[in-house]
Amino acid sequence: MTSDKAKDYWNRNLRLVLGCLAVWFAVSFLFGILLVDALNTIQIGGYKLGFWFAQQGSIYTFVALVFFYASKMNKLDREFDVHED
Repeated sequence: MTSDKAKDYWNRNLRLVLGCLAVWFAVSFLFGILLVDALNTIQIGGYKLGFWFAQQGSIYTFVALVFFYASKMNKLDREFDVHED
């Protein structure tokens, strides 16, 4: 892999990681801690939304992000021909 191609691969990987971290931060810290009072005014299934994000929403989001990241990285690896056989 050429130096330019390696830099492009790393930049796209870093952008993906930062995007996933931003989503995780928003769901776990913002929705679960800072905005919990505002979200608690909304109820879904009898539970306050802020409580749900703090207890389960951040976990579900993290698991979904793991699968999302793995899928995107597999595509990126194939695009740059660094995938595992």
